[in-house]
Amino acid sequence: MRFRLTPRETSFYDMFAASADNIVTGSKLLMELLGADTAGRAEIAERMRAAEHAGDDATHAIFHQLNSSFITPFDREDIYSLASSLDDIMDFMEEAVDLVVLYNVEELPKGVEQQIEVLARAADLTAEAMPNLRTMDNLTEYWIEVNRLENQADQIHRKLLAHLFNGKYDAIEVLKLKQIVDVLEEAADAFEHVANTVETIAVKES
Repeated sequence: MRFRLTPRETSFYDMFAASADNIVTGSKLLMELLGADTAGRAEIAERMRAAEHAGDDATHAIFHQLNSSFITPFDREDIYSLASSLDDIMDFMEEAVDLVVLYNVEELPKGVEQQIEVLARAADLTAEAMPNLRTMDNLTEYWIEVNRLENQADQIHRKLLAHLFNGKYDAIEVLKLKQIVDVLEEAADAFEHVANTVETIAVKES
């Protein structure tokens, strides 16, 4: 850890932790979506929308703190990147749920539950990791595991695409379902972006 002569603004740590906890809430709503009927999905979408708004508020609070702080716990561009990537995760999860409802999807293709399970695991790991930014301890396993999960998500995504294009679905349904699984893949990518940013911060602070 680099030696510093000046105090640092520490509220960022709590705000990053709160943002990550909100993502766990979003991942749980995704899990609920899997077993919900049409009416249940609409209600889940409302709760997900509220969680996404809470995520936006958390991100704006970080940006406001960043703009008003003279001393920051680590580089400003890394704070901005981390906050933005956390916000992206929530945006993608909310978009996926919204699309399921808007497209009135009756049945999600087999394999989507695996996508969502990967996202839920990545969410838990991210929430566990954020408090460790204070000390930069025990973070290596976090970013290694999230990168492994992203690779797993890539494989699941490719299998899903192969399934969608096997002729079982009509063209319109393929377009709808592909957009949903693509957005879930983007959420997995965003988790990797968060992990990569954390790794960059840890290397700089070492």
